[in-house]
Parts: sequence; structure tokens; C-alpha cells
Amino acid sequence: MKFIILVMVLSLFVSCKPEQKENAEVVEVVKEKSMREVNEELISKGYKTFDFVDETTKDTMLMQQYFIAFLKRGPNRSQNKAESDSLQTLHLEHLGRMYNEGYADISGPFGDDGDIRGITIYNTPTIEIADSLANLDPMVQTGRLVIEMHPWWAAKGFPLR
Repeated sequence: MKFIILVMVLSLFVSCKPEQKENAEVVEVVKEKSMREVNEELISKGYKTFDFVDETTKDTMLMQQYFIAFLKRGPNRSQNKAESDSLQTLHLEHLGRMYNEGYADISGPFGDDGDIRGITIYNTPTIEIADSLANLDPMVQTGRLVIEMHPWWAAKGFPLR
């Protein structure tokens, strides 16, 4: 089991975490456009946004709504090792595809053995789109995982560090 978790963590780290150079390029693209232009583009695509003014620095940040999918332990966990290994491979392929197609910004498992197994942050205009994409995951379709979706706000163009 620990080996599967290690493989899952390493696979997600490699497949779902952009290189520092790519992060810098994303921030650079955002800087090339004014925040007003970025905001107008997001709104035209159906995203929800708002401006947040930091009272200390007086800086204005463009906040965008994202959606966090909590991947929780599902009711159907009776698969044998070969079946669960196959599902894990398909699960990681699904998450990689969501990232590569621009629907998910980051995914990863939790480091404990709790009911919440991991998260994916979806970058979609609506919760319905995020939920439908999350429910395409083979682990979800078999009932090994279930999705709990929540709206989440973050500053646009700020990379993780």
C-alpha cells in the first residue's frame, strides 16, 4: 500500500506540477495583458472574478473562482490488487489529461490514510463543468472514490511556491 501511495505521489508530482520556467511564463503572459484585459477575458468566458485590495500595501489583486474537488474514500473498495492497480493507472491518466487540457491546475494526494484521499483544483467557469470532469475519473465511476466539490477563490497569476 505504501508503495502505491509513493508511486501516486511521484506520478502526480511529475505529471501535474508545471516546471518553474512554465510558471514564470504563465505569470509573464498575465503581466503582458493588463489585469483589466485578463478580467474581461475571464468574464467573457463565464468565470467569476472580483478585485481584492490589500489594505496594508494598497495593491489590487484579481481574484478568480476555482473549484476544489475533494476526492473522498468511496463505498466500493472491494477491488483486488490487480484491479486497484489498474484503476490507479487510469486515475493518474485522467488527472494528467485534466491538467494537460487546462481544466485542472494542480492535483495531489493527502499524506495520511483519512477519508479525504486527495484534491484537484479545477479551473473552469462553473461548478457543474468541474463536477462533470471530476466524475469522469475511473476511480469515481467505479465508486472507489467520491467527489465533494467546493468553490474556491485565489489570486490570478500567482504561482504556487
